[in-house]
Amino acid sequence: MKTGPEVKTGRVMIVDDEPINIKLIQKFLKSSGYSEFITSTDSREALDLVHRQCPDIIILDVMMPHVSGLEILEQVRSDSSISHLPVLIVTASTEEQTKIEALELGATDFLHKPVKPTELLPRVRNALVVKEHHDQMVAYSKRLEAEVAQRTMDLVQSREEVIHVLACAAEYRDRETGNHVIRVGRFAGLIARQLGCAESDAKLIELAAILHDAGKIGIADSILLKPGKLSEEEFQMMKRHCEYGERILKAQPAERGRNLLRQHGITTRSPVLRIAAVIARTHHERWDGSGYPDGLAGDEIPLVGRITAVADVFDALSSKRCYKDAMPFEKCIEIMRAERGKHFDPKVLDAFLAAIDEITDIVVSLADK
Repeated sequence: MKTGPEVKTGRVMIVDDEPINIKLIQKFLKSSGYSEFITSTDSREALDLVHRQCPDIIILDVMMPHVSGLEILEQVRSDSSISHLPVLIVTASTEEQTKIEALELGATDFLHKPVKPTELLPRVRNALVVKEHHDQMVAYSKRLEAEVAQRTMDLVQSREEVIHVLACAAEYRDRETGNHVIRVGRFAGLIARQLGCAESDAKLIELAAILHDAGKIGIADSILLKPGKLSEEEFQMMKRHCEYGERILKAQPAERGRNLLRQHGITTRSPVLRIAAVIARTHHERWDGSGYPDGLAGDEIPLVGRITAVADVFDALSSKRCYKDAMPFEKCIEIMRAERGKHFDPKVLDAFLAAIDEITDIVVSLADK
């Protein structure tokens, strides 16, 4: 017949300035199957032993020279790495105040000398049961944290993959753009960091800028792939890719699809897509107000649109297109500088130029094949 909960025997640490007391407690515990002991008659080394030997329970005498058991108990409870350890206080004192002080400091239980095995054994066993449950919860919590971290990582990776797929859907229509959208994203993230944006914000801008041309999905091939200059009518149609991109990224389809999205409660909640929608609409606006689709000027243009404008134009100049060859790097920079305060926000362009070495690395590493 079971007399109490079962638990694996643990490492028992006993600190008492009287060796005979240590031997007596060990004798009682050994008779019940305990075999691992850490002992000391010098209370000054108790804390160091706890950290080095990692006991499962501590049995402390109260009255000891140098450092009392209550002082050791207080130190244990104030150290987060060992504060969970059960501590049994043993004393010859019959003063009620000693017991109250020990319990207030966080003693797990309290024993009077001479220690009786009938009192010692169940207290040690029960304390170890609680300790084992605590250890199991800590282990479970760590496993859960690891699983959450892995799932979060998987979700982030999935989000980035979906963004790249959506960007490539537009890019696929224009076969000569190659790594254009990826480079624009990298440039935009780099500019954001140069401007002092937090890393998390810069990463969002980098991902969102990849989708700046998502609206090209709605542009006819005859316009998108035309090798020569667009007519005025064709250019007006091309401008609409800003509007199309915003609507796609805001989950605002043509009327025939809106009812279906409403029915299923689908809206754009993703921070990346919200930023991408702003970029899609505003990356062709100009600092001097001569851009499209809304003719915004200066700070009226959202910062993410101003950042992507610099990134997009530089890549368009430095890359081959169906209607032009790539320009030399130095010529691209010369043209960009000439548009400072006209096409481009001066501060944003300056941030871009300040990172020219990193820009060069991106151009080389993501060059079109």
